[in-house]
Amino acid sequence: MKKWIAVLAALMLCLSVACAEEGEAAFTPTDSNVLVACFSATGNTWPLAEYAADYLNADLFRIEPEEPYTDADLNYNNNSSRANREMEDDTCRPALAATLENMPQYDTVILAFPIWWGQAPRIIETFVEAHDLSGKTVLCFCTSGGSGYGRTGSILSALTDDTVTWLEGRRFSAGTSAEQMQQWLQEMDIAPYAAE
Repeated sequence: MKKWIAVLAALMLCLSVACAEEGEAAFTPTDSNVLVACFSATGNTWPLAEYAADYLNADLFRIEPEEPYTDADLNYNNNSSRANREMEDDTCRPALAATLENMPQYDTVILAFPIWWGQAPRIIETFVEAHDLSGKTVLCFCTSGGSGYGRTGSILSALTDDTVTWLEGRRFSAGTSAEQMQQWLQEMDIAPYAAE
């Protein structure tokens, strides 16, 4: 009997940990009017998105594909890898794991992502098309070891109507500091959210 109680207790502990981890991953919006939405396939872009969200008192949303990318999917040396196939197809739109229902509350949206083939990954196009950005100011930044921002701005802005204000984006290295991110956001005149 004691053995069964111990097994049951261990099972309950595992379930509670799993639920807590699941809850931590869930997006919980605040009353901020600034959103930082980040896709970070390998984890290099995420810390910079956190720096931006911390400085701006912004909500931070993780853009994730419905089908997670594997290491094989991201093997750019393999022409038939998933990432390469997606980037070769202008119409490809990888499905999102989740969308935002509270997008109307945001006045400013910061999109963060790595650069793939000189532009944003296709999942960023999916995100932009899945959300009404009308009337918002949108600023993008990307991370890359060497590729520039490329055609990203023109590609993404073409997916929205002319009420969206697209600011010039920028490329950062993965080692960018919180201070460098803050300085750039100040230069771009993106003000932190101040609760009323």
